Amino acid sequence: VANEGGKHWTVNEVRALIRIWSDKNIQQQLEGTVRNKRIFEQVAARLQKLGIDRDWKQCRTKYKNLKHEYKSVKSAQDSGSTSKSMKFFNELDAILGHCTMEQASKSDNDESERPPEWTEAKSEKDSVG
Repeated sequence: VANEGGKHWTVNEVRALIRIWSDKNIQQQLEGTVRNKRIFEQVAARLQKLGIDRDWKQCRTKYKNLKHEYKSVKSAQDSGSTSKSMKFFNELDAILGHCTMEQASKSDNDESERPPEWTEAKSEKDSVG
């Protein structure tokens, strides 16, 4: 799923995405909504200004994948395991670490209880039209 819309994200592209995501304004918008196409259109437009050509769907998919990976690494660490790690963990921890896991899963509209492929399919249907 990672390269759903073409090429893999480069390290610089992911860094730029995280930088935009770390904007308090963007975070607040993302926390309060599940129908977030408009927000990711803003994110994609900001990436475009940096010369990064990604559409809103690619941005949203990458955001979801990073958030999911962060959560699984974080919960592994919380249970004492140090074997799990990921690139950009510290950057994501700066954004996501301030809210507890309960808050994080609430802002996902409890989608975190379901396997990721369900949330993907559901989101795609939501965004059509």
